[in-house]
Amino acid sequence: MNTEKFEMVAKTFQGLEEILADELRGIGSLNVQPGRRMVAFEGDLATLYKANLCCRTALRILKPIYKFTASDPDALYEMTKEFDWTSVLSIDKTFSIDSVVNSEQFTHSRYVTYRVKDGIVDFFKDRFGADKRPGVRLQDADVMINVHIDGNRVTLSLDSSGESLHKRGYRVAQTEAPINEVLAAGILLKSGWKGECPLVDPMCGSGTFLIEAALIAANINPGVYRKRFAFEQWKDFDEELFESLYNDDSQERTFDYKIYGSDISPKAIAIAEQNIKQAGVGRYIDLSIKPLSQWTEAPADGVLVTNPPYGERISVNDMDGLYEMIGNKLKNVFKGYHAWIIGYQDEYFRRIGLAPSLKMPLLNGSLECELREYIIFEGDYKSFRREGHSLKDPESNPTPKENKPKRRL
Repeated sequence: MNTEKFEMVAKTFQGLEEILADELRGIGSLNVQPGRRMVAFEGDLATLYKANLCCRTALRILKPIYKFTASDPDALYEMTKEFDWTSVLSIDKTFSIDSVVNSEQFTHSRYVTYRVKDGIVDFFKDRFGADKRPGVRLQDADVMINVHIDGNRVTLSLDSSGESLHKRGYRVAQTEAPINEVLAAGILLKSGWKGECPLVDPMCGSGTFLIEAALIAANINPGVYRKRFAFEQWKDFDEELFESLYNDDSQERTFDYKIYGSDISPKAIAIAEQNIKQAGVGRYIDLSIKPLSQWTEAPADGVLVTNPPYGERISVNDMDGLYEMIGNKLKNVFKGYHAWIIGYQDEYFRRIGLAPSLKMPLLNGSLECELREYIIFEGDYKSFRREGHSLKDPESNPTPKENKPKRRL
């Protein structure tokens, strides 16, 4: 087994960097450094495979292979051509290039892509003959190369993931504007959810929160549903090592509670049912067609996580009324809960009529959203304060079951 250590970069959404850093530490990564929408870390091949299989909040895992500076497209071409591309590519393979550019010298990412492609192709032509070169393929290429330019600093990386890791492989159908799986997992992990109490999503749509919550509760790796990762085409792919990691379910655990999902739309529930079945987590989830207005009771001491309509891509006839109803149900039905709601419009959040204990900016697609936590205490606010709790200081509040440290035996 190859235990040589190397540098890697895990990409994620803005706001989830610290959560991903914790996940990477949890799989044994070294020198973990959170940045902006990314986390740098080090490890060996096993770490690379585990990052793809296990990290719920990673979008892709990159392995930098070549760094240099270039002041213009010609220098970019020449420097690219100097790398020994036979170390990662051969003439019978296909490759694709994805460029991310933040630079005054390089203003068009597409032109960057062309110049890097030319450098790679000409490297092979010069070495093996004019008609001897790997093919360029936009979709499902054998080797995927990521180009990152910041000013004049260029990093060429191998993309080990292929398709974005949010595409778990369990989603067989979707409702309009479903929440991204990586974002859903990040919100759940931010809430402290580990499966040690009930969880409710009363506007569950296609069931993303429900499935991601079940995977976390049972500690099932999100990557086990994927049919392929890009690293399986690499020259140094260790199939035996990957198979052993893929088939290792020793960390899975029992989940003693239930996850409850409902939606007003029968179509949404039908879609959620299909996705839950595909993920194999049906035994953990209780699903029903039920509008929010019909929630009159809830399991005790739970967590509520939901992504209500924002009035943008999805809207209802009375958005103000919906958010007022959310506040009403939180106060009267979900007492003792920690509720986590992702939303877009502050005016709608205000209709909830409760003071959030936490506000966290998050991007949901292109929308600059906010995740808010509401602590729904039993009794009145004065009693809550008398007991030494504060909405502004979550550390002072009663610890929900899912945040309690496990007893050491």
